[in-house]
This record gives sequence, C-alpha cells and structure tokens, in this order.
Amino acid sequence: MSSPSETHRPVMSREVLGFLLDAPGEIFIDATLGDGGHARALLSERPDIVLYGIDRDIEAIEFAKERLCGFGHRIQFIHGRFGEIAKKRDIPPAAGVLFDLGLSSRQVDNPERGFSFSRDARLDMRMDTSQKTTAYDIVNETSRGELTKIIATYGEQPGAGRIARAIDVYREKEPIETTLELAGIVRKAIHPATAADLARVFQSIRIVVNDELGELKRGLAGMLEVLMPGGIMVVISYHSLEDRIVKQFFVTEEKGCICDPDMPVCRCGHKPRLERLTKKPIVPSESEIKENPRARSAKLRAASKLI
Repeated sequence: MSSPSETHRPVMSREVLGFLLDAPGEIFIDATLGDGGHARALLSERPDIVLYGIDRDIEAIEFAKERLCGFGHRIQFIHGRFGEIAKKRDIPPAAGVLFDLGLSSRQVDNPERGFSFSRDARLDMRMDTSQKTTAYDIVNETSRGELTKIIATYGEQPGAGRIARAIDVYREKEPIETTLELAGIVRKAIHPATAADLARVFQSIRIVVNDELGELKRGLAGMLEVLMPGGIMVVISYHSLEDRIVKQFFVTEEKGCICDPDMPVCRCGHKPRLERLTKKPIVPSESEIKENPRARSAKLRAASKLI
C-alpha cells in the first residue's frame, strides 16, 4: 500500500474549489473520498467546515484516515456506498457535495485488486472487498449472450461478440482466473488488440461487478435530498456512460414539467430543483493532463440546488 505521505494530485482540484469554496454552509460531503486529495484541499481552504468522507473501499478509508488525521473532528469517515448513505445516515443538510468517480491511482496500481490488465492478479475488481461477487464470477458464470451485452454496453467495445465467444470457448476447458489470462483472450479475439480495447473490456466487467451506473443514479438522487437550497453539487466523471447519466440528471432536475409532450395538462407536478452551473462539461487543462495523464478523460459538471 502507498504511504499517506506520498504526493497525490486530485483531478481538477482548482475547478472543484472554485465551485465549492463559496457554497453557503459549513457541512460538506465528499461522496468518493478515495485518497482524500479533494477533502484535504477543501479542509485546508475552509477552516470553518466539517466534511463527511464516504467510500465503499475500506482500504481507502484507512488510507485517508492517516492522511487527514491532522484535521481532527473536522473530518468524519463513513464506510459504505454513497447511494445508500443518504437514506441510512443522519447527515446534516450539506452546502456542497462532490463526486469524483472512477478508480484511484492506488487501486489501479495495486495488483492484488485485479483492476489492471497489465498486472497479473486474480480477477477481482471489487471496490468493496466485503461484497461477494467478483470479476471471476462475471467472467466465468455469465452467459455468452449476456457477456456480449456487457462488453458492448458498458465498454462500448467493437467486436464484443467475438470477445464473448473467445471467453466462452476458453472457459469450457478451464476457468479464467487471472487478469493476464483474460487480457490474453481479448488480444487473440480482436488481434491486434490495443491498450484502449483492453481498458474498455475491463471497464465493462468492473462496472457490472460494482453496479457503478446504478450506484451513480442512486447517489445523485440521494445526495440531492441531502443538499441544502443554494448548495452546490460537483461531479467528475471519466467515461461517456457516467457523464451521460450526470448530464441527464442535471437537465431533468433543471426542468419543470417532465410529462410526455403529448400530455395536454401537466400531471407530474415536477418542479425545477437544480440550476446547471456548467452547460457544457469542464475538462482538464493541457498542463494538468501533461502532469497527470490519468486526468485526460475527466469531465466536470456542477449545479446549484434551488429548492
């Protein structure tokens, strides 16, 4: 495990602070605490705030506890899924909520977690290591047809059918146990496979293992209830599936009526609850991408709660 003293650069920290520092209140939520980089920046810039840091990865919680110990009672740690916390925890109305989605560098670089296609490890990919389902289960027990859908839908990967067939043929002889085994199968199925191809296939399986898109939808809806009027929600996503969900959520909650356009009279009673602060997503600067290449796919969207 990395040392808490090691340097970690949170993605688009300056932009995040630009939205959150002036939020009207003293309670903030970092829904994806990770290594605590954004949390440390917020706590350092606003000595008056208390921050609730949430993460379903217990290793992340323990790492952040060491890294942020100097802030004492101003940081409260919660181990769990952010989609469930709003319903289960008594968190006061928050002035700001941050979601920084995706994997931390520490998770990717730890071969034991099984997230990387370039490091040999058992197929795992769980963000919460206490959950039962792993990547091994998805790869070895899901039907060929369902695997095709997973790779095509969540990886947006060309040749999904060929990849699923190659997986099916291989596992008829023996289980696929490791990340390098799976990467080798993909390379043979769509030769020559690029790093981007492998990343998309692994992403698709990881999304299913962790129910990432369902969790995101629940988290956005739940944290909107916790956010106080005038509060700010900031979301950083890393692929089009996440960004699409965030954009649609913000657009829907900015609208009044959401009835079918053919309805002569509004029956939904929906009222605008958000005002988008970013009509288009903000992306990292060229200098940030140069310093931190893993930031290159990040997109930031922000909104303010109306009611």
